[in-house]
Amino acid sequence: MDYGQFLRDALHEVEEHNAEALDQVAELLLNCVRADATVVTAGAGHSLAAVAETFYRAGGLACVRPLYHPSLLPMHGAVASTTAERRSGLAAEVLEEVKLSEDDVLVVFSTSGVNPYPVELARAARSAGTPVVAFTSVTASSVAPRRAGSTLAEEATVVLDNLVISGDAAYPPEAPATAPSSSLANAFLWNLALVRLSDLAVQAGVELPLWRSANVVGGDAANKALLAKYTARIPELA
Repeated sequence: MDYGQFLRDALHEVEEHNAEALDQVAELLLNCVRADATVVTAGAGHSLAAVAETFYRAGGLACVRPLYHPSLLPMHGAVASTTAERRSGLAAEVLEEVKLSEDDVLVVFSTSGVNPYPVELARAARSAGTPVVAFTSVTASSVAPRRAGSTLAEEATVVLDNLVISGDAAYPPEAPATAPSSSLANAFLWNLALVRLSDLAVQAGVELPLWRSANVVGGDAANKALLAKYTARIPELA
């Protein structure tokens, strides 16, 4: 089987399936930028790879604040990271120093979408009037154990469905055992949202705060003003 073609077909399906929702996400992000607010991104376990894609990334939005707790990262303890994601109350602890507003946007990456950490993050944001964008799999959520009473998709304002099958592994198709697809699908969806945001911003005459690579000529100078503007509200930039 041509795995490359299999993957291209899967990503094409992801793009087609989420076309309308991506437009909604782009609108939310544009409103956030217009209001000079913050895009807050979160995830646990391997979903933190998607959070890293959103933060301090060449070509990415500078107004992004990542939510992070060491216990959620597998490299700090693999089994412990699973335990942490399932612990009710961790979301509230992580949000203690983050004052969400109606102008902000919370983006939560969780393919299973059933553990307390992502679900409670979404609930807290909704209570603050903050729109929630979920990167999740509706199919995986539907068969996973509900550990938080509801799912991330059910709590979200807009759902971007990465269409990942239960278990994440995607190959071979007849008996999936390897080649997990969630990280690729999430990164693709995030970039699709940025592309739509870029086009909307041009139409609206809004200049997006975008990072430049620090490894190109002029990159450090271009980023200096963004660091000066956002480090006070995004301490992770320091």
